[in-house]
Amino acid sequence: MWQAMRHARCFPVLSRALRDAVRNEFKQESTFFLCLAHVIGVNMAFSISIFIFMIFQSRLRATSASLQQLNWVLALLALVLACCCASPVWAQEKQTPPDVAQVLKQAQEKIEPIKKQLEKIVDAPLNDAALSEMREQALKTQSAVGDVVSALAPKLKDVQERLAELGPTDGAAPEAANISEQRAELGKERGKLDSQIKLARLIGVEAEQAAEQLSKERRVRFQAQLGERTASIVSGTFWADLTREWSRDSSRTQPLANELAGLLDAVTPALWLGVAVIIALIVSVRLIAEELLLKAMTRFVAPGRLRRSLYALVVVLMSAVAYGLMAETVRTGLSWNQSPTSTMTEILTHMVVVSWFGGFVAGLGKALLVAHHASWRLIPMRDDVALNLRWFPMVLATIISLGWFIQGVFATVYASLALTVAFNCIISLTTSIAMGVTMVRSRKRYATETEAVQRSNQMTIPGWLNAIISLAGLALIVSQIALLLGFVALGTVIVQQLVWILLVLLSAYLLAVLIDDVCTVMLIAIKRQNGQEDESTYPAIRSQLLVLASGIGRLLVVLLALALLMAPFGDGPTEWLRNFSFLYSGISLGEVQIRPTAILIALAVLVLGFTLVKILQNWLTDQYLPTTRMDAGMRASAGALFGYAGYVLAGAMTLSALGIGLERVAWIASALSVGIGFGLQAIVQNFVSGLILLAERPVKVGDWVSLNGAEGDIRRINVRATEIQLWDHSTMIVPNSELITKVVRNVTHASPIGRVLIKLTLPLGTEPAQVRDIILAAYQANEDILDEPRPDILLDSIEATGLVFIATGYVNSPRMVARVRSALLFDILQQLHETDIALVAPATMMLREAAAAPQSKTHFEGGPD
Repeated sequence: MWQAMRHARCFPVLSRALRDAVRNEFKQESTFFLCLAHVIGVNMAFSISIFIFMIFQSRLRATSASLQQLNWVLALLALVLACCCASPVWAQEKQTPPDVAQVLKQAQEKIEPIKKQLEKIVDAPLNDAALSEMREQALKTQSAVGDVVSALAPKLKDVQERLAELGPTDGAAPEAANISEQRAELGKERGKLDSQIKLARLIGVEAEQAAEQLSKERRVRFQAQLGERTASIVSGTFWADLTREWSRDSSRTQPLANELAGLLDAVTPALWLGVAVIIALIVSVRLIAEELLLKAMTRFVAPGRLRRSLYALVVVLMSAVAYGLMAETVRTGLSWNQSPTSTMTEILTHMVVVSWFGGFVAGLGKALLVAHHASWRLIPMRDDVALNLRWFPMVLATIISLGWFIQGVFATVYASLALTVAFNCIISLTTSIAMGVTMVRSRKRYATETEAVQRSNQMTIPGWLNAIISLAGLALIVSQIALLLGFVALGTVIVQQLVWILLVLLSAYLLAVLIDDVCTVMLIAIKRQNGQEDESTYPAIRSQLLVLASGIGRLLVVLLALALLMAPFGDGPTEWLRNFSFLYSGISLGEVQIRPTAILIALAVLVLGFTLVKILQNWLTDQYLPTTRMDAGMRASAGALFGYAGYVLAGAMTLSALGIGLERVAWIASALSVGIGFGLQAIVQNFVSGLILLAERPVKVGDWVSLNGAEGDIRRINVRATEIQLWDHSTMIVPNSELITKVVRNVTHASPIGRVLIKLTLPLGTEPAQVRDIILAAYQANEDILDEPRPDILLDSIEATGLVFIATGYVNSPRMVARVRSALLFDILQQLHETDIALVAPATMMLREAAAAPQSKTHFEGGPD
């Protein structure tokens, strides 16, 4: 960081040294140098100071690694914005509103020539540049008259409301003079506004039709040009035509060349020295900033994709800014001593714009390849392939910038068709050859990899990417063949489209990865702050919002990429966005008008309404209602009723935002009635039963209920069903109609007391009075037994099994009965055991002597055998 501060202090030192060196002899040139050096040096020093301040601020305030990482992201973004957005602010004069009649007159004057040109476009065809200019003028005219309509419509509505307030003239009684005068003025103003609005709308329709016709004509011309064939670049006819037109092109460019020579001659050596020093400073500052950025990312940003994506973004921006500042320095130096003409100013401005874009292309390629730092590379690519491709971004940026700049010069001087075709053919061939060489060398690198490299962690080309590269290679071959055969327009379009697709996809990839990485880091910070096992509502909502924001951001990047991909075919972002004008005007389906913007507004109203209802409901249940005398169940019921009412109100506001009033939902009610009659009857019955439960409160949250043999506590009463927690901690979902239509036992209704009943059976020989005293003493000794009603012991019956005693006592709540009964039984059994009172009579066994058994014969009498 101290190195950055030292570099920042170098700017005023160098300024003073050079100022002293050239003060006497080169006063004007030193002024130029000091102005530019001061602007660049102060801006960069101020940006670095802000950067360092935010770094120390993040180190002081961040208490965790994730929060410190987020602060670092903000610090880097502040540095980029400070470097890119630092510009002087000029005072602006107060603008007066334009005259409507004058605006409409100018719009008519602009649209009439376009209509006349379109009527005779078949006999007098125009080139693509003229068609594009006319279309742009038509779109501007349409936008201007649209602004007029938007400005006059509220005024007309206001006048109509004032006239309606005055009421119609029935002619029965004469009006007062001032009322009649006011009515006449309002009527006159209404007629004027109405006529202006109708005229503006008519002009807008004509401009829209003209723009559509011009777009159609451009598409037809574009398709026709793709099939046109000129002389091949390898034929003699091509070079003969170019030679024949060369003298004419030279005469057209000679004034521009003479002016450029005059500007160069006006630049003194001291001025050239200043320009060279400033360019050297810009290059040095960029190199130092990249080194500092790499060290700062390594030190302060946690390892991960965010470190790499943020580094790549900053590198791209620094490259674009550096090349843009160098071109701006050259332009300022050329125009310092001598003011250029408007044509030269246009060319120099075009050079600056091209330099910004070329720096962006070079920086994008460098940031994504990162040839010398494999761990910082976003794209999965082998190191040797990245090193082999490190020259390609600069070569591609040079070719694109040079081609774009020279095409702009040709358009300014109206170069001949032969020269334009020759240049386009050469640039397209050069671009396709550079891209083809890059693809071939990369393929060879991958094709010659050994099995050891395959088993390592080096990346190989996926199948889908290999197919895309093959298609791109085939397109390059087709473009080269088309260029050599003379189909210059077709070959040029193919090459330009390939380059444009490559740049758009790489830029979209970088932005999408950056959005996803930022949201991922914030998700990690939320998880670390709240714990991995936290299941609370707010962290979950924040995580969902971050994931949703990441998805929406990447979707917007994809849509923007699609819009930019259509630009080479004539449908740029402006035209692409104009195709979505139906979002406001609406889509007609029969007699129903559907406006997507109204749907989006309604969704926003619904989300905002539900969010406000949830916030107010939480405030009501957590802060306000606890200060009242309501019990917990009543507070929950009141909060639920407020939520239902709020959601109904939010739904009504959503319908209103859609343009559907409450009086216009009769068809919805009819459809619902039919649905209720067939399939929604049970649902509506449960819903109404839920409202009855919340209003009458036969049961409330926290009550101990018994239903269909199941007992438990009511935990929540919802719109359709009630949640009952059973004694085994399981939850039973009961439809609300069951609690209304069936018999429900509410044990804790109206805060009743609990009865503790104990039934004992003792032997017949037990002394009843002694048993009564023991049981009564146990009841009286227990602190939870109430004094009133007093405990009571009854001898219920005398049975064959023994004496039956029934003891009753009361506690504050039925929920205490089981615990108190258990304590009383322990105490009573212990007392009975100490007094030798048996709970059951001992069994008696009687033994008797058995009688002698009679003898029986065991053989038959008879003689010998």
